Amino acid sequence: MLLTRRAPAPGTAATSPSSALVSSLARGVARAMPTMDRRAFLRRSGLGVGAGIAASELLLVRKARAADDKPAAAADARKVEVKRTVCGHCSVGCAVDAVVENGVWVRQEPVFDSPINLGAHCAKGAALREHGHGEFRLKAPMKLVDGKYQKISWDQALDEIAAKMKELRQASGPDSIFIVGSSKHNNEQAYLLRKWVSFWGSNNCDHQARICHSTTVAGVANTWGYGAMTNSYNDMQNAKAAMYIGSNAAEAHPVSMLHMLHAKETGCKMIVVDPRFTRTAAKADEYVRIRSGSDIAFLFGLMHHIFKNGWEDKQYIADRVYGMDKVREEALNFWTPDKVQEVSGVDEATCFKVAKIMAENRPSTVVWCMGQTQHTIGNAIVRASCLLQLTLGNVGISGGGTNIFRGHDNVQGATDVGPNPDSLPGYYGLADGAWKHFAKVWNVDYEWIKKQYAQGMMTKPGMTVSRWVDGVLEKNELIDQDSNLRGLFFWGHAPNSQTRGLEMKRAMDKLDLLVVVDPFPSATAAMAAMPGKPEDLNKNRAVYLLPAATQFETSGSVTASNRSLQWREKVIDPLWESRSDHMIMYQLAVKLGFGAELVKNYKMQKVKGMDEPEPESMLREINASCWTIGYTGQSPERLKAHMRNMNVFDVKTLRARGGIDKETGYSLDGDYFGLPWPCYGNPALKHPGSANLYDTTRHVMDGGGNFRANFGVEREGAPLLAADGSHSKGSDLTTGYPEFDHVLMKKLGWWGELSEAEQKAAEGKNWKTDLSGGIIRVVMKNHGCHPFGNARARAVVWNFPDPVPKHREPLYSTRPDLVAKYPTHDDKKAFWRLPTLYKTVQDKNAEIGKTFPLIMTSGRLVEYEGGGEETRSNPWLAELQQDMFVEINPRAANDRGIRHGDWVWVKTPPMAAMPEFKGLKVKALVTERVDAGTVFLPFHFSGRWGGIDLAPYYPEGAMPVVRGEAINTATTYGYDSVTMMQETKTTVCQVEKVTA
Repeated sequence: MLLTRRAPAPGTAATSPSSALVSSLARGVARAMPTMDRRAFLRRSGLGVGAGIAASELLLVRKARAADDKPAAAADARKVEVKRTVCGHCSVGCAVDAVVENGVWVRQEPVFDSPINLGAHCAKGAALREHGHGEFRLKAPMKLVDGKYQKISWDQALDEIAAKMKELRQASGPDSIFIVGSSKHNNEQAYLLRKWVSFWGSNNCDHQARICHSTTVAGVANTWGYGAMTNSYNDMQNAKAAMYIGSNAAEAHPVSMLHMLHAKETGCKMIVVDPRFTRTAAKADEYVRIRSGSDIAFLFGLMHHIFKNGWEDKQYIADRVYGMDKVREEALNFWTPDKVQEVSGVDEATCFKVAKIMAENRPSTVVWCMGQTQHTIGNAIVRASCLLQLTLGNVGISGGGTNIFRGHDNVQGATDVGPNPDSLPGYYGLADGAWKHFAKVWNVDYEWIKKQYAQGMMTKPGMTVSRWVDGVLEKNELIDQDSNLRGLFFWGHAPNSQTRGLEMKRAMDKLDLLVVVDPFPSATAAMAAMPGKPEDLNKNRAVYLLPAATQFETSGSVTASNRSLQWREKVIDPLWESRSDHMIMYQLAVKLGFGAELVKNYKMQKVKGMDEPEPESMLREINASCWTIGYTGQSPERLKAHMRNMNVFDVKTLRARGGIDKETGYSLDGDYFGLPWPCYGNPALKHPGSANLYDTTRHVMDGGGNFRANFGVEREGAPLLAADGSHSKGSDLTTGYPEFDHVLMKKLGWWGELSEAEQKAAEGKNWKTDLSGGIIRVVMKNHGCHPFGNARARAVVWNFPDPVPKHREPLYSTRPDLVAKYPTHDDKKAFWRLPTLYKTVQDKNAEIGKTFPLIMTSGRLVEYEGGGEETRSNPWLAELQQDMFVEINPRAANDRGIRHGDWVWVKTPPMAAMPEFKGLKVKALVTERVDAGTVFLPFHFSGRWGGIDLAPYYPEGAMPVVRGEAINTATTYGYDSVTMMQETKTTVCQVEKVTA
């Protein structure tokens, strides 16, 4: 049962739920108790744990009541605290109150006052406590010795790892080591890791966003300015139509569906477009089944009918969009209904119906996830969705926008400020000016940083996490750096979330150094210990497992998908021998010789008697540096005040209606919950955050804005700046204008409005590099203008391979006729430091469908998350889904002699090179959720390898409860032409019944 707080009537204050909204069990307990305050209620009820452990909770209630009846002295000895944290399982940002008794996390409840989760939990959220006290965690540092993991001390582990890193640096340079960061890190840790890698002297770092939403970030940012969700889950309640395309929110982001269901109650039309009939599709007014990877054809099919019937927003396009004429021509003249149906499988009547629903029910919104992004043309698919919304005038308005749901609790924040190979924090890039900006913020000498790097590599983007395997295996002469990769850190990352698992095992075996830093050592530990081919094994390889603390054992901020930041309180101290990620970063930095530089600006705190950088200090450094995306106004104090006073925020608008924080006296009135970025200027400016991006109906100091001027003033004689009158409310400049710098400020006569100190700091700078924040303050507060300018969105992205999105067939396709009509890109050399194949692979496999006739796609289950090690190690969740499976259509199953529940082999092209690998051994789930040409497998499993259980190869005590084949052991080669996003949603396979 979901416990939710509904939206209050307009003009009324937000309230906590009445007893009518809690479960019948909880009601019975409540009736038996006297009137109590909220803290006593939390202590006694434990509502968030679910009915499955009701009996134990009733015992806890009786014990609590008995304790309350004891003398005062005994009661005082029993310390009960409520710590507010955020669920770690997806990007919705559900707040949780953790009840801690004498340092032990005893129970939890969803926060009823949270405007985001409205007092609700999904299955994973309800089982959250287990991740703090889970018995299957890594408890001590370990080293692989003769095929077995042995416990070692922290001192030995850090000394040996640092020594090996120095050895590799001396022999092969700093770029010989690759650091895979984590979307599980909080903002402060993600930021610190990028700083750490920079001081080591390499850009070879990345994290999960590369393989989930990098195509979103690139495609969306290059269309209108920022690479993020434009609106919010809450704002979807204001939509009159919503199209989910490549998103199974009911399982991937369950609590987000509350907002959609509320919208449906007020008439919102819900459309789901997906190759598979999902649980989300079950809630739709209109379900459209498309062929995997054919999104562009379908989206242009919608735009064909929109333009043909004159449903486009002509004035909006004329004023705020560049290049739409070319899109119109493509939609009307090329994507005729017959071609749309040939490529996508969707007929003309269905396309017309969906287009009409979107056009007649505005504002309408579009939601997408990895169903759109994980393709070789992911950047183009994303941009096609953006074009649909620009056509309808749906961007920059409440109820509209592109609502892009991220997959991890802090994948948005880690993308914004974390370890990206092509940029410093805040999307500043890698140019000399960006480095000098951060050198000043970090209070270190720019030349010192430069000396850490190999010559010429400081401004060159590094490799991507999707391609580290090729960084090890590729011929050295084809790699655009001195050495192949020899060392690898998996710092909170699951290898089974990456494609080409068979080749990954070979690459792991060839490494000199492999370090896994994780509360749950993930499939990496088992893959590293599992015997491989003798010719691949590096006999000098060193493998270490370091027990990281969970995010419930430290504090810090996380950024939800809607760009709102929330501050997590530390729930419990790190258990066993675990240490926080930022403590480990600091301790390794000391061993490597740059510890003092790394923490130069931070206060240090003691944890377990050891020094650790204070998270608040790290956030203040983010505030001082990341002006580009407005990570500057969210001080620790403001965020903590928001967490303490969730009840004052409206559940539709996210805006505070009054409210004074009793602890600080801070007025929350007018703030948007979590100060969603951009929250411009320093905290003293009190910018409220931006709930909906690019909204010209609001003043910029009220969260309003316009499209970013990031691409020049004009292109081929056409204006790129917005038309007259297309300005945000109250702007002194009522036409388009470029981004602000010291020159423009002086031309406009606004320079004198800066203080003398601000003028000194801003001289020669623009709004992104002015560390005083003076340019932003004057431009926004005094003149109502946006510091990043006022421009048109780009319908044509001339710096991308396909300026107008084109459909291109996957490298492995079951349709050779379409490969001939819609071929892939030409091969690329030295792209992200590595050669990348397109046409070569596609031409070689033009007839692959004869051997592998089924399209294989993947997705998420409500019970598990990501690579699954954490959730499959949770006994409450493991009980819900115990077997890895393949969904196969009854007709396809019947043709293969397969019945529901049979064990089957799933085979794919990479297995041809390894005849000893029989395939993925999984159970058949025969269902019409998929059509006869498609199969579906979840991507959360690992721990079995070609039918073999890897249990003997896990470290003792740190093996997940449920193990199964990883789909990505079998997935094929293929990468996006802009970002190196891996192709997981459209590959090919064959399914055979296990006969012996």
